[in-house]
Amino acid sequence: MTAATDELVAPPPTEPGRLNKPRRALVALAELIIAAVAVWFAFDAWPRGIAKIVEHYPNGIVLESTRWVGSWMSLAILLGTIAAILVLDAVRQVVLAVRARPKRGR
Repeated sequence: MTAATDELVAPPPTEPGRLNKPRRALVALAELIIAAVAVWFAFDAWPRGIAKIVEHYPNGIVLESTRWVGSWMSLAILLGTIAAILVLDAVRQVVLAVRARPKRGR
């Protein structure tokens, strides 16, 4: 038997619906909601990491300084990173939810 005379054989069937599950769209929606909440809290945490300090001295000198609080800023950056990862995974879930099913062998 040569390669030219071999018959084409359909690949073995895979488990139906393993990747293509419409409920993945609900998971994506939940991830987007959680990402939006994370961004909301990130925008709330960032200003807490900035403290303006103003000191007035008797001879008329006014000193202004800014204190950066790393823990609040780190929390804001972490929440933004988590939100970005959740959005990427939500896109993946939507693609898997609406993905076309493979055609059956003839």
